[in-house]
Amino acid sequence: MLSRFLPRFLMTFCICLFIVMMQFLWRYIDELVGKGLSMDLIAELFFHAALSLLPLALPLSILLAALMTFGDLGEHVELTALKSSGISLTTIMKPIAMLMVVVAIGAFFFMNNALPKSQVKMWTLLFSMRQTSPTLDIPEGAVYSQIPGYNIYVKRKDKERDMLYNLLIYDVSASTMYPRIVAADSGRLSMTEDKRHLVLTLYKGAWYEQMSVASGINGMSGDMYRRESFHDKEILIPYNANFTRMDDETMKSQYVGKDIKELQHSIDSINLRVDSAASLIVERMRRQPLCGVPQSRMVVKDGNPTLEPIPQVKLDKAVDINDILKSLPQHEQQQIVNQALSNASADMQDMQFQGYQVNDDNYIMRRHQIELIKKFTLSLACLIFFFIGAPLGAIIRKGGLGMPIVISVILFIIYYIIDNTGYKLARDGRWPVWQGIWLSSAVLLPLGIFLTKKAVNDSAVFNPDAWLNFLRRITGLHQTRKLAAKEVIINEVVTDEALSQINTLKESCQHFIDRYPGRQRYIDYWQQGYDKKAIKALAEEVDRVVDYLSNSRDQMILNKAMDYPVIRQLLTYQPVTNKNLGTVLAALFPIGLPVWLVGLRHQKNLKRDVRLTIKTCEQLVAIFNGEYSREMEYSDKLMNEN
Repeated sequence: MLSRFLPRFLMTFCICLFIVMMQFLWRYIDELVGKGLSMDLIAELFFHAALSLLPLALPLSILLAALMTFGDLGEHVELTALKSSGISLTTIMKPIAMLMVVVAIGAFFFMNNALPKSQVKMWTLLFSMRQTSPTLDIPEGAVYSQIPGYNIYVKRKDKERDMLYNLLIYDVSASTMYPRIVAADSGRLSMTEDKRHLVLTLYKGAWYEQMSVASGINGMSGDMYRRESFHDKEILIPYNANFTRMDDETMKSQYVGKDIKELQHSIDSINLRVDSAASLIVERMRRQPLCGVPQSRMVVKDGNPTLEPIPQVKLDKAVDINDILKSLPQHEQQQIVNQALSNASADMQDMQFQGYQVNDDNYIMRRHQIELIKKFTLSLACLIFFFIGAPLGAIIRKGGLGMPIVISVILFIIYYIIDNTGYKLARDGRWPVWQGIWLSSAVLLPLGIFLTKKAVNDSAVFNPDAWLNFLRRITGLHQTRKLAAKEVIINEVVTDEALSQINTLKESCQHFIDRYPGRQRYIDYWQQGYDKKAIKALAEEVDRVVDYLSNSRDQMILNKAMDYPVIRQLLTYQPVTNKNLGTVLAALFPIGLPVWLVGLRHQKNLKRDVRLTIKTCEQLVAIFNGEYSREMEYSDKLMNEN
């Protein structure tokens, strides 16, 4: 089993890792292309990106490899041969399950030890590459704006002589509302040896600049215009084309660069800071003066200043603040109200600022908690996807890359959507962190248990006939019989026995028709309905007669036996068996009425099938007695068509 699983696992892992790497490349391609980065830097970035994306590729590769392995065993009947020799599915899965336990343990140590370092390296390189200036490649007939503070237009280029012709330069590096414009007949662009400045050498041009002064000079206005013509001129432009790697310590302090111990320490520190900030806010609110009266006072005891609460003053009678306010002059009332509004607004802004800080700390703490729980989710996801893929492959029995890839992609998309939804709910604080991060595992774990149980018990979960029969039971779809002449017949059809069974079936059908002569009323349908046991017994009797007649050598008998309808077991024949419950459902008129109408149609079709069964019995009796002619067959077909 390991020799079958491991090559597929390595192949699917490389494929899945390549796919997620292509997604990473498409996302950041604009930040990497055109900056003159060396191949060793790009290779280093891709290496650390591959390690960082391994948690996405590993579960999908395990699911796909397990599906292919057990699907291939089922498709080539090897799984059936192993089971027939007394080896259970759990025994077959045991070696790979033990390997998955080892992979899960290794995934935990990878997430805790290797992944933080790779993420620090990847994000440090990516941020450093973002800040690297792009290589100079000024196009013809278009404005080039990749040089900070300058927009350059070149009409024509001579690559052999390294010359630019008909240049137009807009210098917006200065913080003024008017750009400096330089027009030149030709020019050459070069870079200093340290690659920190660009040297733009211009020939036969003019410099236009509009300047603004604080006040007019000698009666002139505040705006001045400057024009300069030159034969040759050099412009030095700051432009750092070197790659400067950022320090790793910046990313190490973030949540992506910490292991379990460091994450837990950071969570405790942030939690303590949040609690201290909340206590400080409460304490400051308590110290706020009430109606201008301070709540505490500074007292020096033994040379140490301390705050003591001011004892409350008991008044002989209640004081009405409104009366006191109204007794003051109008301007003093306005001053008091304005001062109160100003104090309240200042306190509110202060408390909001403190609240923003607490919210930021809570957000950072949630990110640390998410990263802490993710150290364990990958290990569980590997086990869950194995116990989904292995039994699912044993059930569908399809190997190769066709059906397994389709099923794996669908399941992984469902897992990714659920996992991403839970992550966002936890990150934004709408759900507790542990609920959001464990959501995908909680949803897929029951599916793995269900599929494993069904595969071990050889249940036909994906049997199309079983699902089709279930669909027929709900929707009432018709089913036709198909009989073929047997090459070898062991039990010959005896005419007397056949006539006896046919007549007995005819009497049973007639008894059923007499039992339910008309359409059931609404209350009778919900309280009684049609007897399901009688319908099931009638269907079994029809099947016995058809099974007996299938041994006939007469093609006419076989053709007529196929005319027996399939007596279906629909849920709408008798919705409930309890009379009291039926009365309650009948009282729910908006719900009960549509069900009653559908049930009446299904009952009508049932009685039609029973009458057709009686007609077929009569025709078979005529065939056995030699009284069935071609004219009778033609008339019967016309009757059935009508």
